[in-house]
Amino acid sequence: MSVSASAALPSAGATSSQVIHCNEELSRTLHALRPNKKRKKNPKLNSYLRTSKPSGIQHRQHTQYQVRGDGSISYTRSYLEPPKNAQATTQPKSTTSALIPDQFDNTVESWDVDTVPFDDEDVRIGRAPGVSFRFGSCVLIAQKILRLKGKGNLRNAPCSGCGDLSPNYRCEDCFGVNLQCSSCIKTAHQLHPLHRLQKWNGMFFERVTLKALGLRIQLGHAPGQVCPKPRRAFNDDFVVMDSHAIHEVSLDFCGCSNAVAHVQQLLRISWFPSTTANPKTAATFRLLEEFHILSFESKVSAYEFYNALTQRTNNTGLAPVKFRYECFMRMLREWRHLTMLKRSGRGHDPKGLDATVEGECAVLCPACPHPGKNLPDNWENAPQAKRWMYALFVAIDANFCLKRKVVSNNFTDPSLSRGWTYFVEEAGYKEFLAEKIDIVQEKSTCSSHTAVNMADTKTNRGLAATGLGTIDCARHNMKRPNAVGDLQKGEKYINMDYLFFSTLRHSSLKTLNISYDIACQWHKKLWQRMSAFPTSMQFDHTSKAISFFVPKFHLPAHVEKCQTTFSFNFKRGVGRTDGEAPERGWANINPVVSSTKEMGPGARRDTLDDFFGDWNWKKVVGLGNTMQRKLKEAVPQCADHQAALNDLEEGLKEEYGEVLEQWRSQVEAWENDQSQLNPFERNSDVITLASVRLALAKEEEQSMQSGARISLHEDCSPSILISSALELEEQQRRLRADKDGRGLHITDNQEGKLVERSNALQRRLDSWVKIQELYMPNVAAMRISDNATATNPSSISSTAESFKLWLPSQIGRSLPCDQSLQRTEWRLRYAQGHDALRSLRSCLRAQTAILKHKDRHLRGQGANTRARNTLKAIDIRIESATRRYESAHKALVVLGNLLNESGWQSSLRPLSRQDIRSMSDILWGESEGRRKLSWIWNMRGAGGSEKDDNGALEDMRIEWCKARARAMRWEEEVALLREEMRRIGAFLRWEARRWDERCNEVVPTDAEHEDGCVAYAHRQAHLRMQLAASFEANWAQTLSHLNVQDGSEECII
Repeated sequence: MSVSASAALPSAGATSSQVIHCNEELSRTLHALRPNKKRKKNPKLNSYLRTSKPSGIQHRQHTQYQVRGDGSISYTRSYLEPPKNAQATTQPKSTTSALIPDQFDNTVESWDVDTVPFDDEDVRIGRAPGVSFRFGSCVLIAQKILRLKGKGNLRNAPCSGCGDLSPNYRCEDCFGVNLQCSSCIKTAHQLHPLHRLQKWNGMFFERVTLKALGLRIQLGHAPGQVCPKPRRAFNDDFVVMDSHAIHEVSLDFCGCSNAVAHVQQLLRISWFPSTTANPKTAATFRLLEEFHILSFESKVSAYEFYNALTQRTNNTGLAPVKFRYECFMRMLREWRHLTMLKRSGRGHDPKGLDATVEGECAVLCPACPHPGKNLPDNWENAPQAKRWMYALFVAIDANFCLKRKVVSNNFTDPSLSRGWTYFVEEAGYKEFLAEKIDIVQEKSTCSSHTAVNMADTKTNRGLAATGLGTIDCARHNMKRPNAVGDLQKGEKYINMDYLFFSTLRHSSLKTLNISYDIACQWHKKLWQRMSAFPTSMQFDHTSKAISFFVPKFHLPAHVEKCQTTFSFNFKRGVGRTDGEAPERGWANINPVVSSTKEMGPGARRDTLDDFFGDWNWKKVVGLGNTMQRKLKEAVPQCADHQAALNDLEEGLKEEYGEVLEQWRSQVEAWENDQSQLNPFERNSDVITLASVRLALAKEEEQSMQSGARISLHEDCSPSILISSALELEEQQRRLRADKDGRGLHITDNQEGKLVERSNALQRRLDSWVKIQELYMPNVAAMRISDNATATNPSSISSTAESFKLWLPSQIGRSLPCDQSLQRTEWRLRYAQGHDALRSLRSCLRAQTAILKHKDRHLRGQGANTRARNTLKAIDIRIESATRRYESAHKALVVLGNLLNESGWQSSLRPLSRQDIRSMSDILWGESEGRRKLSWIWNMRGAGGSEKDDNGALEDMRIEWCKARARAMRWEEEVALLREEMRRIGAFLRWEARRWDERCNEVVPTDAEHEDGCVAYAHRQAHLRMQLAASFEANWAQTLSHLNVQDGSEECII
């Protein structure tokens, strides 16, 4: 396409214009190049977009668009000469105005779609760069695609093989486009019998098969040779499934006297037969491998994949493709199973496949400790201070997305493996559960755990399995051998116990760290329940160091005692483990449920086993980057937290030097023996407003009896005066909130009730003021002065809800006030602040519970409306508690300065809106690994503020214990990561040696079999050595830096 125009250069001081008529083609091209571009309201008149050829100076441009009556568009352009002192500028590289003829050049401008540059407008409006370029190129690309539908430049070309002048055949899968005659193309495809051919019928190319051209595929002989005794496939109708299509081929088996079975002949050319007796269908290894990988990455089902293959073969319906879906499913399942056996080395075992033991085919975690594989020879005799490094971390969890409907049964659809990988052996599992079906599970004594309390009531109508239970490696997120099993009805202890004891049979480690979201309940009678299991699953738990934990994300939902007893943050020897590993793996496996829920029991177990194996292998090959990333994060965090602990201890030594060692002894005793007093828990009594009122009343009683204090009013003591004022304040806040919440159309009845409440409150205020003037006589003069200085006369007669009480905290230093009244208010305000926090936490718990119940159980408009009304009422209570706390905190700030109180700020901090959140809420920008609880959940009461008060010391002790725990956990994490890096290299080398040993163990059936087994073993050994070398090279720089810091002379790996 080209656009041309001619015009004269405008003279100095004059303007020039040019009208260009836009036809329909030019309009479409402009729209395709710059779609959705908004015109600027104020064009930049100082932009020079056209250049004068003689001078090289650009001119200012004005463009005006006009729409004609017939729908065409006209462009009017005006160019103004720049100032005389203007300098020549460089022509812009990127512009779409190349479609508009250059007024200063009388030559014809041409535009080629292949040379259109990227449009800066794409980047400006957020569109992908080059979109305009692709829009402009689509015409040319479409032309080239359509060109391939015909003969193109080969219309008169002879056959590329024999020179025939009328070749009509071409191949879609061969490289390049060549036309050949039928004889040449059949000869050329002796080695490519599954390519797709096309034939020119005089008008267009149509599909044609090699079978129709007479090509016969001969097995059992070299390519091109013909068997003297060929045996045709059944009915001469053999179907081969390949990546490109489903083919019907003419197949001849070898019938010679030394010929092998038909199945072996197919396998030798990498075709997988659908049956072992008289096969009529096969799939290429390439197709099975393609689906195998695709299913792992996209979770596509076999049904969808098969339909896509059918559509690729023929999507018109005019030539129906032979239905081989059941054959494909059978071949795929066998392929998965055989691949698993091959990769686990079972094909090299001289004892055969039947000698496979449970869990032997699982992909093991190289970073976990495995005695005899990656642990030192004397690991059992390691010093007590280092034994924690050889601990096994396991995490228990259940997934109720992985359901299975009541389809088939174990007799009709058995598993191809018998507990050889991740699932437990099904027969023994079901038999054991049948014997314990009548056991009633005890209820939770912690929070209302649904997993515990609803285990016996969860519906299972129409389901053979309501979910899946698993035991994972808690630090590296890998499935453990024989650690997966179906759940028949909820998350029962009996199911999870079986999986737990089943996987522990594969470990002889002496230290176990067990994470479970209901560990506080599950562990109570665990060893008592173990006695009912088979002897092979039992072990001596008294000889092992076993610790139970609740995952960090689940921990805030437990009661306060569990939050310290079962926390990963406070126990020694766990590093920065969070216990949430199983939760991260569910996102990968959950999409598979759309296909596995309709499978039979055996097919589902085999499929999930295969997916778990792929997940583990991906984790193994990713350990190099994973461990490097974790170590780079842990090292600076370890230094930062250790520095923070040192700073804290330096500050504490001045005032708490004597008790600091007591705290250290206390926390170390608890770490060694969990039955000792927990230093992370507060031991002082929880302070409430009622308890403070009682204490004040008793103190006044003692003072009056001793004559130290005289009450100025027979019915109202000083403490009652201040306490009544706090109650009046609360009534004022409620009345103010109710008045602010009035609608525009309030009824007379509603208005009348508010007026009555206001009048009653005013009468109480008047009575209280009379008593206040006895104890605080200066307040009367201050109230009169305040009314006199009011700028608004109407404010003098204030309403009841805005009446100022002039408590000691409101007077401050402006007037003298009895210090006993100030201290009384301070104590009451202090208790009021803690009361408000408790009320706030209670409301937030209720809000979270209602939201969860609403999301999980409520359906329908009525139920949801009632739930919203309840949530609205809770929001009002949260707002009330917030205002009450803010009032108390404001008063404490004033009174604390007057009375020189200190230390209370650690438990009663300023309350911001982002602090008011539930335990599970995460602030914007926080990640799960860095989420922090709001400080309101860390305070359960407070002691006094003097230095010798046990409450203040308790606050200090808890903060120091937490700082010490943080520093220790990061230090342990660095040590654990270095040890795990060493174990990874040792394990991979052990696997390499094991594969080398298998070369000598195999019992071959012939020389070819032996050659294949040896080659595969060498390849697997070489792969492990390469992985180990790659990982260690990746870690070398970081580890050498750590070794320099530690004073080590050589790297630990």
